Amino acid sequence: MQLRQSERRKAKIKIGLQGCAGSGKTYSALLLAKGLTNNDYSKVAIIDTENGSADLYAHLGNYNVLSLTPPFTPENYIKAIEICENAGMEVIIIDSISHEWDELLDFHSKLAGNSFTNWAKVTPRQKAFVDKILQAKSHIIATMRTKQDYVLNQKDGKYIPEKVGLKSVQRDGLDYEFTLVFDIDIKHFAVSSKDRTGLFMGKPEFTLNENTGKQILQWCNEGNTELSELNSTDITIREKEITEHEVFNQIQYCNSVSELLKLYNQHPQFQDALKVDFENRKSFIMKLTNPKNLFTNGIHK
Repeated sequence: MQLRQSERRKAKIKIGLQGCAGSGKTYSALLLAKGLTNNDYSKVAIIDTENGSADLYAHLGNYNVLSLTPPFTPENYIKAIEICENAGMEVIIIDSISHEWDELLDFHSKLAGNSFTNWAKVTPRQKAFVDKILQAKSHIIATMRTKQDYVLNQKDGKYIPEKVGLKSVQRDGLDYEFTLVFDIDIKHFAVSSKDRTGLFMGKPEFTLNENTGKQILQWCNEGNTELSELNSTDITIREKEITEHEVFNQIQYCNSVSELLKLYNQHPQFQDALKVDFENRKSFIMKLTNPKNLFTNGIHK
């Protein structure tokens, strides 16, 4: 264990592109990849789960395609990423990762027993998938479908669903893991909703192209500069930038008291502010894991 001064090191970018069908996520990803490889499409691979949509843009260049077919399990995605890494790909486009979450939701829905405790069978698989993306030796561009999101608001004693914008089809909070997240609208304009590079946040909407990829590549290669005060590991970055709201969201996904305690100890700066939320989640977990409260297939044990 050694204390050292923070420094910027060369990085492999992890980018999320989210948008509705027809917004141009695949095309935008390929243009970004072209810039990230200095116009060398032979170093680009696209993991295609969209029924051959990757081949629609073959006129752009001779990039590589790995077609992924059902079941879209996290394990199959991990194998696909490893194949691309072993082939020496500098940029891996995963188009899309929404199928992986759909697969896990379907898996969870078919499990017998208590729905809440069954998440313990899902979360480790999701974590392994996310870790593989974050630890990949290549630049990663992951696309995600979006859908209309709703919240229930109380009005005149009744709960009424209200639209609150678009939500990516993936587990809540996944966007926190990426270095960059671009939201792309139906007119193909993009804005940055998450940006640890400082290159795009707060800027007007624009169209993604190969020059955007080259900008990002330059940032990745500028190690030991004052461009950013980021530390060298994703874990340190997340710890420095995480907000109270993000920790609150993570509390809601804890499936055991030990997991909750680990989260509590990781963020001492929020222990007082979120004490009630930690205690409420603990009570909720203990109540649901009490054998007297378990249900199986609608029948009380």
